[in-house]
Amino acid sequence: MNQRPTFNHPAFDYDRRYREPRPMTAQPVRTVDSTSLFHGDHEIGIEHRGSLYRLKITRQGKLILNK
Repeated sequence: MNQRPTFNHPAFDYDRRYREPRPMTAQPVRTVDSTSLFHGDHEIGIEHRGSLYRLKITRQGKLILNK
């Protein structure tokens, strides 16, 4: 049987009508500069659907998101 793979990765956005994975666009609709988010701090909290996520800037200047 030929079955389609299941994609459980944030790089794919599911279209609920067709249940087919659809790659997200390369350029987001809205862009926010990290300096306007962090205001000099190295870590911020993001509340999403009742859960708290922590967005951190590493020593190498990269972003890490943890739940």
